[in-house]
Amino acid sequence: MHIVSLLSSSLLFGTLSHAIALPAADSSIHGRHARQGAYHHRDGLASRTPVAKLARQNTNTTIPTADGPEFWLELLAHQGVSPLGPSGYTTFRNVKAFGAVGDGVTDDTDAINEAISSGGRCGQGCFSSTVTPAIIYFPAGTYVVSSTIFDYYNTIIVGNPNALPVLKAASGFKGGSLIDGDPYFTESLNWPSTTVFWRQVRNIVLDTTEVAAGTGISAIHWPTAQATSLQNIVFELSAQDGTQHQGIFCESGSAGFAGDLVFNGGKVGAAVGNQQFTMRNLTFNGVGTAISHSWNWGWTYQGLSINDCEVGIDISTGGTTQGSVGSITVFDSSFMNTPVAIKSAQSESSLPPTAGSIILENISIDNVNVVVEGPSGTVLQGSAASQVIAGWGQGNQYTPDGPTRFAGEITPVSRPAGLLDGDRYFQRSKPQYEGFPASSFSSVRDGGATGDATTDDTNALQTVINSAAASNKVVFLDAGVYKVTKTLTIPANTKIIGEAFPVILSSGEFFNDKSAPKPVIQVGQVGEEGQVELSDFIISTQGAQAGATLIEWNLASLSEPSGLWEVHTRVGGFAGSQQTTAECPKTPGTVITEADENCIVAYMLMHVTPSASNLYIENCWLWVSDHDIDVEKEADGGQITLYSGRGLNIESTKGNIWLSGTSVEHNVLYEYQFVSTKNIYMGQIQTETAYYQPNPNALIPFAPEPSIHDPDFESSCASSTGNCAVGWGLRVVDSQDLHVYGAGLYSFFDNYDATCSAYGGNGGGQNCQNSIFSIEGDSSITVYNLNTLGSKSMVDKDGESLASFSDNIGVFTNNIAHFKTE
Repeated sequence: MHIVSLLSSSLLFGTLSHAIALPAADSSIHGRHARQGAYHHRDGLASRTPVAKLARQNTNTTIPTADGPEFWLELLAHQGVSPLGPSGYTTFRNVKAFGAVGDGVTDDTDAINEAISSGGRCGQGCFSSTVTPAIIYFPAGTYVVSSTIFDYYNTIIVGNPNALPVLKAASGFKGGSLIDGDPYFTESLNWPSTTVFWRQVRNIVLDTTEVAAGTGISAIHWPTAQATSLQNIVFELSAQDGTQHQGIFCESGSAGFAGDLVFNGGKVGAAVGNQQFTMRNLTFNGVGTAISHSWNWGWTYQGLSINDCEVGIDISTGGTTQGSVGSITVFDSSFMNTPVAIKSAQSESSLPPTAGSIILENISIDNVNVVVEGPSGTVLQGSAASQVIAGWGQGNQYTPDGPTRFAGEITPVSRPAGLLDGDRYFQRSKPQYEGFPASSFSSVRDGGATGDATTDDTNALQTVINSAAASNKVVFLDAGVYKVTKTLTIPANTKIIGEAFPVILSSGEFFNDKSAPKPVIQVGQVGEEGQVELSDFIISTQGAQAGATLIEWNLASLSEPSGLWEVHTRVGGFAGSQQTTAECPKTPGTVITEADENCIVAYMLMHVTPSASNLYIENCWLWVSDHDIDVEKEADGGQITLYSGRGLNIESTKGNIWLSGTSVEHNVLYEYQFVSTKNIYMGQIQTETAYYQPNPNALIPFAPEPSIHDPDFESSCASSTGNCAVGWGLRVVDSQDLHVYGAGLYSFFDNYDATCSAYGGNGGGQNCQNSIFSIEGDSSITVYNLNTLGSKSMVDKDGESLASFSDNIGVFTNNIAHFKTE
């Protein structure tokens, strides 16, 4: 659903003191538009900080200097193509090839903006595009800019990780931010923030220290949605004249990921508002307020290190009568020499009732006077000495009965040893292979694959993959669209990294038999052991593909976890998919009793089979498109009706699975399903129900298949009224030790009508579907900060509702801060 932006254009130019009323929603395109929040800038002071440090894997190391080695990405022969884009289009752009100097003196603004914008890309006035992806590369150097660098749609900005380039604002800088990911060319954002997909900024220093006193500036403006990331960035924010700047400014959006960030100095490190977000491994040194929330539904912080700040996290926006921050989950983190760790506005009488819900687990404090400060003073006392808070929360809890209003200690989850690194959850940043020489990479284009979206590239891709695995090389998936007509097998010891989000596109009859499903990519054979790393590419389908399982993971990883980082499934709605409004329009006025076979686009998005184990998945978006993407104007990007049977199905018997910042959307039977598995970590999962349901319901067009444990709505809904046979957001069957650190399970529509998800804070009906989260059989699960929308029941156990939305009203979603089955 689109929201009319009420943000003043003054936000772009530094007078960031604009308070906004909460806007209403309409249902034109995208469900995650349901509510965007306001931004309220906070003044404050921070001291100068020591030399910048770069946090990686929870360990601070000195920033690589300009004399570090070259990065392999700079040295490859870039042969990527964009077959559906403009003729002669170039995907890889080295800013120095466009005239940038990087000498710390020359004004490189125009050269950098030209590198980003040239070639007919999706910029000002363009709604969205998949056909003009680009990777903008910064070699080592200091690039002085006098005005804003404008990011474009489907862009990766990447620097040399061996010698981080510096983007430095000149003393007379004009503009609201060094990098603007979604500009206010008019009173509204250029792109609706909830449709800003496929973006990255990584390996760079953003330096505002020379900007003159009195100038408001953010290092990066980043209102974004799924499949976006900030990684390995240092923010230098304190000017010598005492000016204090802001690091990240994010006032709206619907998900995202950020990891391995360091903030040195500044008034506010991260000023953020977004529906749901995952941030991991962030360090704040000497910042006034490390993190300031203007609004959210749910936010997950893993591995924060907040040092020498005045306030750690401020979620008090809106006060006790109109709180706009839904919830935060903070764990495996530390606060040191910071008087107030968290400022909150929640109290027994605050409104909405569950606004400002907090969960803390495994938090180290050292010289922190107040851990949680409420509107009337201290809620959780700190200490001058070092200590660890094992578990604490405030909000509503069901353990398992409720709701019980609480503010106090909680028993932390019993963490399975297989999920841990020391006493913290294992985490691993996306590999960039910065120590590898260029000779370690095998280009698929060199191996004969075309990427032209027409040629069958199956055999060429398979040959390169097999050869690289055998010779310990990394497969370089050049930019392009690679059509495959049979399964690609990924053996143990495979590493694949994409350039500018290349696409593997399944096509043809081989994948179109739902009675005999076949994987598009198959990682390992049943019983195979080893390790695989996949990053930065997309898997899609073309035309009718009723038997396509986009990813099947069989591999058991023993000594070291395998991983997927920013590997996305994107089904339908894009150029070349044959699944747009022309072929699969929405028809809410017609009763659907049988699906159009041309619009059955996938059998399952991802299947982690019983033989698989030890798999780390981060910032992966499994998406069945709800609207056309490749359109010039928003009005042209209509909603579409596509049928994919299942989302992510995990049946690993050994488990040890990490899901960090993942989303699954718009499948028929379910989004996430866990069956007979164990030892699962989930950090801020997010779902959306298919917009057309219950027309048709979840039994069309895929009959439940017992062999993969599909839900049987036919029997469970026999005596129910309302919208019962609607896909589950989260389904857990006979599974143990599942630990969810933030969840957003959303149902925005009833047959494309958004009335059913009326704002929960106004007592809306929340009747898009009866239930959204099912726990069945012998299962144990803990969920911190469960946020649901549009569902009457928030949690069901064996068909009986455990929690009603009406008992847990929040800022827009409904919130349970602490839920556990036993």
